[in-house]
Amino acid sequence: MKLEIEETQPLADRIRPVSLDEFIGQGHIRNRIEAFTQSKRLPSLLLFGPPGCGKSTLALLLASMTGKNYLRVSAPEAGLTALRKKLPGHDILILDELHRFSKAQQDFFLPLLETGKITLLATTTENPSFSVTRQLLSRLHVLRLRPLSREELVDVCLRGTKELNIEFEEESHKLLAAMSGGDARTLLNLLEYASELPKDKRTPESLKESLPEIVVRGDRDGDSHYELASALIKSIRGSDPDAALYYLACLLESGEDPRFVTRRLIISASEDIGLGDPTALTKAMSCHQAVETIGMPEGFIPMSQTVVYLALAPKSNTTYAAYRTAQKEVRENGPKPVPLHLRNATSSLQREWGYGRGYLYPHNFPKSWADQDYLPSELSGRKFYHPKDQGEEPRLLSWLKQFKRQR
Repeated sequence: MKLEIEETQPLADRIRPVSLDEFIGQGHIRNRIEAFTQSKRLPSLLLFGPPGCGKSTLALLLASMTGKNYLRVSAPEAGLTALRKKLPGHDILILDELHRFSKAQQDFFLPLLETGKITLLATTTENPSFSVTRQLLSRLHVLRLRPLSREELVDVCLRGTKELNIEFEEESHKLLAAMSGGDARTLLNLLEYASELPKDKRTPESLKESLPEIVVRGDRDGDSHYELASALIKSIRGSDPDAALYYLACLLESGEDPRFVTRRLIISASEDIGLGDPTALTKAMSCHQAVETIGMPEGFIPMSQTVVYLALAPKSNTTYAAYRTAQKEVRENGPKPVPLHLRNATSSLQREWGYGRGYLYPHNFPKSWADQDYLPSELSGRKFYHPKDQGEEPRLLSWLKQFKRQR
């Protein structure tokens, strides 16, 4: 009966390591892990990393090595009321997906950790700087786990094929490792699927046709969401259309909201391209409207067109930088009074005060330019906008330069 239960378990559970020697990956924190196992008391830990990198496995190994009673629960399934009832009699709590508890719920653990009543081994896929309260974070040692390398995933695959007692070509191992994106659980799910195929269908060529399409997991509230968006924008800013297209594909294939992507493109069109190519903003807005109209999956077509255009467009951040400079002036020194000649005189009293007096209406002058000051007197002559000699800026500025030379 015991054997039947084990055979129905997912492969990931069946080959889960029972000692640190069997644990694959995370060489960069091995020394710290060893130190924790040799200390008199296991400290409370937060294991942070992407799915399938071994967070829960490591927590289970550390807990079991202490010889103390431990309880494992998942935050999405465990309410605090039920957790309070289960905790008595346990020395260690393994809590998966800590980020799924609200900030208020996380406060529940503070007195338990301060008094030493419980050792908390928590896991999260989200950046703890944003998903865990500062008070709780200060009481935890944070270990950042990395995605498994392809070589490490091949080792996991070899262990899986041995458990399943199937023959697998070396190149097939490498193929599954490449498809798994650093996620051992995804790898083992694919391996289980492949194990049900006839032997002649387990070659790399056949597996490419037979395996289900990989759905890339999107971490919309975590690091990957913002890292991919940042990489997309920085690739556009760096004029690399190939990299920009790659990160666009990563975002869309992970199930990212296309409107999030198009909003980022609109921002990039103004921040990074600006007056280098003023039509870039129009194109980004048109892309946003096109995606709203046609939806997905065809929405990738206008998005890829826009991404490539923005990457190839001449770059200028002068308007972005100009605003930041003006913003800094206002925040540090406050807004100065608007010059009287620029104020609208909407009443006789305001006219008596001199509102609008001496204002020169530019359209009454040749080429619609009047020689007058617009900044407050305290800022007379101050420059916030510093143009670049590239893109459309020289052309846009040329008509103004002729007047400036005359002053």
